[in-house]
Amino acid sequence: MTAILKLDAFLPYRLSLASNRVSSAIAGAYHAQFGLRIPEWRVITVLAEYGSMSQQALCGRTQMDKVTISRAAISLHDRELVGRTPNPDDQRSHLLDLTAQGWDLYRQVAPLALDYERRIFASLSDAEQAQLRKMLERVEAAAIAAAPRGG
Repeated sequence: MTAILKLDAFLPYRLSLASNRVSSAIAGAYHAQFGLRIPEWRVITVLAEYGSMSQQALCGRTQMDKVTISRAAISLHDRELVGRTPNPDDQRSHLLDLTAQGWDLYRQVAPLALDYERRIFASLSDAEQAQLRKMLERVEAAAIAAAPRGG
């Protein structure tokens, strides 16, 4: 007998739906209040947390593709939220870093992000939230291990 795939019971699908719904809820607020799309906000947040880095490093850190990162970086640079300096380790690339205006925006948006997190996960106890974080880390590690190799 052939296995039957039921999307509503398929965990990868449910995880994707939940992720999309959470991102969409937050993205609407970022866009309405600050004119930011999700990729732009992720770039700002990663630069705030980890400091100056190349677009390639941002791809790895955010799991977003090169085109998405490039568009976000251009938009943020045009808005003077991100600066670009030559990469001393790779003359073909630049390092991105937050400008003073970028830091100001980050300081405005970060509390909003934390408030959305609090509201979205309010139905889970602190222990359940910690357990969810650990389970997501395990799922991510398993997905990395299961990914096809080679090219």
